[in-house]
Amino acid sequence: MVTASISAEEVWGWLNDIADPEIPVLSIVDLGIVRDVRWRDEELVVTVTPTYCGCPAMDVIVNDIRESLRRHGIDRVKIETRLSPAWTTDWLTEEAKSRLRNYSIAPPQRLVSVAIPCPHCGSANTELVSRFGSTPCKALCKCRACLEPFDAFKKH
Repeated sequence: MVTASISAEEVWGWLNDIADPEIPVLSIVDLGIVRDVRWRDEELVVTVTPTYCGCPAMDVIVNDIRESLRRHGIDRVKIETRLSPAWTTDWLTEEAKSRLRNYSIAPPQRLVSVAIPCPHCGSANTELVSRFGSTPCKALCKCRACLEPFDAFKKH
């Protein structure tokens, strides 16, 4: 059987190639959504934690995981959802935070107590326009220096 020779580390690499459907410059591994990969007998078990309870992207993510693993010859897959501990922006990798900035999304920070640096020009002269942005995990901000709007990833 093909699966006997596939290591969990190899599977992590494949999962790292799956882009988040809402922020395509990040992988689901960069986001910290994938919590565990392990073999249980002949079945691969992938444990995921959604960024938000009820996140609409989770159905797409689960389908993408299954599809990727099938392409690599793994048909027996169980996706387990773990809600505790709850996902936190602390699980974002440093590479993910850098990619967010390069994609014009400010990495997570406390929105009420810290000036959010503009990902376009770097200015701290910014304002929170709305705590609710294009997705539940983002807020809408505007830079007073370059006048560009930008999303800010919420810290939680």
